Amino acid sequence: MENFEIIEDKTLELTFIVKDESHGVCNALRHILMQNPDVEYAVYNIDHPLTGKPEMTIKTKRGKRPRHALQKAAEELQKESLEFKKLIDEALE
Repeated sequence: MENFEIIEDKTLELTFIVKDESHGVCNALRHILMQNPDVEYAVYNIDHPLTGKPEMTIKTKRGKRPRHALQKAAEELQKESLEFKKLIDEALE
């Protein structure tokens, strides 16, 4: 995937860059990740507000994989986004 670059992939920690995204998507993803009891922490940083690319780190608890937590969070974010779009579409009809 062009817009996704893994920087570091350890057993309990995953660091990656999400190109062409901003605080909105990263903060929503971080929020969902932090609701997962298997996630110890999820943080992101954008070095420069205009040109920086978000770098996110996920650390999971022993025996849990950050890639799995990320996949689960991405699926939940997609589901919530579709539900929100449906609410907007219904309100604008």
